[in-house]
Amino acid sequence: MAEKLNLSREEMLREGIKLFLERKLREIKSEIFKIRTKYGVPSVEEFEELYRKGEIEEKDTWQDFQKLDHLEFKKDELEEALRTL
Repeated sequence: MAEKLNLSREEMLREGIKLFLERKLREIKSEIFKIRTKYGVPSVEEFEELYRKGEIEEKDTWQDFQKLDHLEFKKDELEEALRTL
């Protein structure tokens, strides 16, 4: 396939990996957007601030907080991986 597209095998693999990472990044950003919108926060730090101020209860929101924290970490990892390609 690489020959038909006049690409080296390495270039084709790199482009495939790049597309995969970009797709994953879009999925993660979508999930981050949903959680941020649900609570009206721009970041996990602002989410945590709502806890400190007592504006939201941990009981019903802790899973979303943890998920947002994890997703933001994964987003940073994917963005870094894309920069190194």
